[in-house]
Amino acid sequence: MKEILAEIITIGDEILYGQIIDTNSQWMGAELDQIGVKVLRKTTIGDQEDQMLTAFTEAEARVDLVLMTGGLGPTNDDLTMPTLAKFFNCEVVQNQEVYEHVRHFFESRGLPFNDPNKKQALVPENAEILPNELGTAPVTWFERNNTIFVSMPGVPYEMKNIMRASVIPRFKNSSTLLLFIIELLRL
Repeated sequence: MKEILAEIITIGDEILYGQIIDTNSQWMGAELDQIGVKVLRKTTIGDQEDQMLTAFTEAEARVDLVLMTGGLGPTNDDLTMPTLAKFFNCEVVQNQEVYEHVRHFFESRGLPFNDPNKKQALVPENAEILPNELGTAPVTWFERNNTIFVSMPGVPYEMKNIMRASVIPRFKNSSTLLLFIIELLRL
């Protein structure tokens, strides 16, 4: 019986240098196990475009679901969005819904809405955007070659909320999962 396979990719120099501990991949692995998805590999990479592109390409060739965390912040080393755009051969564009969400997030807290914060509204044009109710980093969902790619923030409480509220329910209803079931029925 064929299994649904996943890979978890954590992105950020701060993880590689030991400045923070990766608790996200452990938690995601346990959650995926509960829904019958086998994690084939966990990969941690730094904030370098070439490393990300290699990891994305390799994951696409071996799994059905790629979950990524990190690299979505407003600083110059946060390269996940432009790298995903390059990987999916599209442009980075300003998403008005994300822009308004980030603006409201900062202004409702009496914080300045400045240019680095506005950068978070720049997303790959062919990504589906999922809600991040607890933070400002947008969540992107892509499907290509029967593989789902989801990019989420590295902040653990944000990622956990997104996984529970959006990613797992959506994956259970995805065309990739339906194709997998059809293939299983043929066996």
